[in-house]
Amino acid sequence: MDEIKRKIDRLRADIRYHSGKYYTDNMPEIDDYTYDMLFRELQTLEAEYPEYDDPDSPTHRVGDAPLDKFEKVSHNVPMGSLQDVFSYDELAEFVNRTSAYGGYSVECKIDGLSVSLLYDGGRLIRGATRGDGFQGENVTHNIRTINSLPLVIEYNGMLEVRGEVYMPRESFNELNVRRAVNGETPFANPRNAAAGSLRQLDPKITAERNLDIFVFNIQACDRVFRTHDESLEFLENLNLRTLPLRRIAYTEPEIISHIELIGERRASLPFDIDGVVVKINALPARREIGETSNTPKWAVAYKFPPERKETKLIAITINVGRTGVLTPNALLEPVRLAGTTVSRATLHNINFIRERDIRIGDTVLVQKAGDIIPEVIEVKKELRTGSEIVFEMPDNCPSCGESVTRDEQAAVRCTNGMCPAQLERSLIHFASRDAMNIEGLGPAQIGQLVQKGLLKSAADLYDLTETQLEPLERMGKKSAANLIRTIEASKSNGLERLLYALGIRQIGKQAARSLARAFGSIDRFFDLSAEEIASVEDIGEISAVNVTDYFSHPQTADLINKLRAAGVVMTGRTEANSESDKRFSNIAFVITGTLPSMTREEATAIIDKHGGRVSSSVSKKTNYLLAGAEAGSKLAKARDLGITVIDEEEFLEMVK
Repeated sequence: MDEIKRKIDRLRADIRYHSGKYYTDNMPEIDDYTYDMLFRELQTLEAEYPEYDDPDSPTHRVGDAPLDKFEKVSHNVPMGSLQDVFSYDELAEFVNRTSAYGGYSVECKIDGLSVSLLYDGGRLIRGATRGDGFQGENVTHNIRTINSLPLVIEYNGMLEVRGEVYMPRESFNELNVRRAVNGETPFANPRNAAAGSLRQLDPKITAERNLDIFVFNIQACDRVFRTHDESLEFLENLNLRTLPLRRIAYTEPEIISHIELIGERRASLPFDIDGVVVKINALPARREIGETSNTPKWAVAYKFPPERKETKLIAITINVGRTGVLTPNALLEPVRLAGTTVSRATLHNINFIRERDIRIGDTVLVQKAGDIIPEVIEVKKELRTGSEIVFEMPDNCPSCGESVTRDEQAAVRCTNGMCPAQLERSLIHFASRDAMNIEGLGPAQIGQLVQKGLLKSAADLYDLTETQLEPLERMGKKSAANLIRTIEASKSNGLERLLYALGIRQIGKQAARSLARAFGSIDRFFDLSAEEIASVEDIGEISAVNVTDYFSHPQTADLINKLRAAGVVMTGRTEANSESDKRFSNIAFVITGTLPSMTREEATAIIDKHGGRVSSSVSKKTNYLLAGAEAGSKLAKARDLGITVIDEEEFLEMVK
């Protein structure tokens, strides 16, 4: 019995951990099916051994706790989860138990983020995440950015509906391309991308992510409906999007037939689904059947098993990213998987390959993580013939021949900033909004210019002419002239933006700002030691070494000389130099929480303009903590250290 209790405790701990990675961090470490099996095992053990039941067990919870950075919202109607079934036999048990109550609504289970929407007086007044089912997060300002969602409806009564926010596959793919270009970690699947996007403090970022929503249930309403189908027709008449491929079925064969139809069309849908929901259509019957503490007895979710296929690993190729990371990829014999033909799969890094003993020539089992990203999940070692080849990462970059380095995170990296494989992605980063801000010069234009041989480094941007730009797709004479003006204007951005634009590993916007403030000129960096750089606030030892490595390359000196010759400003920011008011000189701020009338970026710009410095963490060197709503741990640390805490009103008084 002690062993049983230890197993239950271990399952609870594992589930809580993975639940946190999935719901809160949006960075799952296991696939949904593995998580579901852990959850099912715990449910079975708790049912067999009720003496070990615990009210705090994950099986008594709907989701994870809401994040602290948003206002908390208590749901008027609890937002429960659904009981999962994984076979037609389990589905048959549900149907046999409920068949006396009439028909069922059979509909897609969208793989997104569940939300409640509250309309009153014909207007959307609140949008909230599910959270733990009883309390969620107020994300109204982000919900309002969803174009397909009506903010005003032709119904003046009170209406609360439940829906699923999701990211269409096309938007997901575009987002991950942008993140890869910028050296950011791609989202694992559209569900996590949608969750991360809906939880942004800045609604502008959410708006850029192209989220969408389906509404699938009425939580509360002044009107009375007889059936679920009738209530959805009411919502459709209000221009609220309801689920496609919905059908009313009356028998088990009809239900299974429609599940299989949805399964066949799954790959062609523009959004992700992870199952099919089957629920009683008659609303009075639902009230009679009732609910458990967190799941209704009148509905189940049939979950699709992940599709896995065997194929041959023909070769392992190397891709060189913008930051120089060498990523191994499996070249596979083409195999049809989850609706598409798969011929490549990521192998992440050398540790991933070694842990799984993946060899060239192996027969491997592949699936799509989140039904999107192909991955190798298992090697069929029993099928080995002895001809398989152990893979080793190269000692030199396959693109430029420069020697590579290995870090503690198993990343192998080319340190040559002028590496041709990194060129296109580096140029996209160089021209991006937060770097040199060359509006109108996007990935498509840069790709064409690189292919034509007109861009071999960032310095070549400043030699471009209207005549060279006009023939590009979607360019033309006027657009070419505008782009040349934008490129010319970018020369005066100053040292801070230039340092960030160079794409030095682990040097983000804040680090670039701190370095620009500390040293004032690009020329200083060719002579600085790592120790001198690490002495700057916000710069760690590893980042300092990255800076010295970057400026030690002859190619870097060549690039800087060419940029200088083109007229690019390489000293402090010109707008800061022209600003005579330095009231915040030598004053360090930290900003936390949600400010009433401005974003953190806007507050940072004000501080920066007046000579101050914004840090990401509270320390003894911090002078002021500018705190908004839901300030969290930084506020507590500031108080412990005796640091002056100000709100937005006090901050604006300081600016006046």
